Amino acid sequence: MIGSIPTNSTAISLVSLYEISKMLSSSLDLERTLLDILNLLASYLQMRRGTIAVKKGEGGALTVLAAAGMAPEAVRKGDARLPLAVARSTLSSGMPYVVQDVASEPSLTDHVGLLTLGEGERVSLIAVPLKSGGKAFGVLIVDRVWGAGASVNFEADVRLLVMVANLIGQTVVLHRHIAEDRRLLMDESCRRQDAARSAAGPGPGRRCQMQAMTGSSRPMQALYAEIDQAAPTRSTVMIRGESGTGKELIARAVHTLSKVKDGPFIRVNCAALPEGLLESELFGHEKGAFTGATQDRKGRFELAHGGTLFLDEIGEISMPFQAKLLRVLQEGEFERVGGMKTVKVKVRLICATNRNLEEAVIQGRFRGDLYYRINVVPIFVPALRERREDIPMLAEAFLARFNEENERHLRFASRAMHILTTCKFPGNVRELENCVNRAATMTRGEIIEDMDMACQTGACLSRVLWLPTPTTTAATAATTIVDPPVVPSEPRPPARRLTPPAEPADTDSEFDGDGGDDDFDEPDDLRATPELPQRQRLIRAMEKAGWVQAKAARLLDLTPRQLGYALRKYNIEIKRL
Repeated sequence: MIGSIPTNSTAISLVSLYEISKMLSSSLDLERTLLDILNLLASYLQMRRGTIAVKKGEGGALTVLAAAGMAPEAVRKGDARLPLAVARSTLSSGMPYVVQDVASEPSLTDHVGLLTLGEGERVSLIAVPLKSGGKAFGVLIVDRVWGAGASVNFEADVRLLVMVANLIGQTVVLHRHIAEDRRLLMDESCRRQDAARSAAGPGPGRRCQMQAMTGSSRPMQALYAEIDQAAPTRSTVMIRGESGTGKELIARAVHTLSKVKDGPFIRVNCAALPEGLLESELFGHEKGAFTGATQDRKGRFELAHGGTLFLDEIGEISMPFQAKLLRVLQEGEFERVGGMKTVKVKVRLICATNRNLEEAVIQGRFRGDLYYRINVVPIFVPALRERREDIPMLAEAFLARFNEENERHLRFASRAMHILTTCKFPGNVRELENCVNRAATMTRGEIIEDMDMACQTGACLSRVLWLPTPTTTAATAATTIVDPPVVPSEPRPPARRLTPPAEPADTDSEFDGDGGDDDFDEPDDLRATPELPQRQRLIRAMEKAGWVQAKAARLLDLTPRQLGYALRKYNIEIKRL
């Protein structure tokens, strides 16, 4: 018997290991997965705090990867506190480290101050090493809460945590190997590109910093290499990326570095024109073809002859028009609207979309043959949140442009720049530019301070676009809500509960999810019964999951953090099976 855990603790340990192995094998986001594992352990061990830390390199300092009750962003800022004496002892010995009562350990005085204990409660600390090849490179540290009068037996807890640490250690090592292989591949790619550029000579425009493109991060360097590789050929290029990432700039860079750079560059936004007008715009029309056609008119394909045609938002065109476009791409010929004469053209085609074309093909909304015709050389544009180190450079460039256009001499304060670098910017570079222009416009002095940023005063209207709606799943809302970054003026108070406080935008529709784990695809799945009261749906989910919060969260399509808040919100007592 371990504390208040019943005699079926062996079965509970097996269930926990099964759930943890599923988490580790189903996600590539290591930090969030480790946080979910810590939240899951709380269901079995009555854990008050949990931390996972690893060494960076041989002899490097310990870095916290995840801490229970704390968001990954806070962990990256260094807000998580680690009992270093315990961690170092565990690393050096490679053996589990157990402190039966942290209140009686002088070296853990600061650590005890972070905990809030009830009357008669005491806390034990258990640390187990993460190993690779028999050598410890990290630690898993857990604070175990014991009620008054509970009998203490650490064997089962240590045995379970050692098995969990083995699983985590193998996964961390695998992620490191993948990252190292990717780095080597990118370095080799850059080396070959540099050698090719050196052999080609310093031709005009052949440089890593493509025209009008800003960024020196590793994702952007990889993007520059892809552009430089694809541009000299005549292959069709498909530019993929979120809205606002600058896909047209990339298309222009491909054209500038291509063999048809002296030809025209013609751009068409397929989403801005209805089908009938789009056909006329692309193929042209003959005089009298329709009302208002008073003369012959060349289409964009003819105008782009000998150059490049850029079809933006190609995922928005209708199925009938896709068939017409396919013939032009395959044969290089077409007829104008209302005409009988076949027109032949020679055009370099570049397409762009922010849609998931593969999913559209599966759903029958996009022709598979057209997809294979245009998806010859895909170029993926990284989102701004994937290259945060480029934000200061971009912000300074946008501010310099604003100063030039408005004859001002503004500059950023360090706290204002910190806010920009920590914002998620779901609208990517376009949203960053708007944010900089708005702050520069509303600044009265010569320095843009943190309080001049709209998000610090609640005036960031674009934030409204990313709040959850009744038709937004909770899981989707959790990844799209934009929390305005606030620069703290004093240290953040320690977390009092395992589950953090409410997310900034929780609505009554937070359980209206329609996705989740296949384990719950049953006829009475709660995702198909949104009419149930919220409290009843929570209780039903917890009962079906055996009162395991991680499983219930997947059933409701929530994160464990959101589920923990919801349980507190509706005052639902957690049953210990």
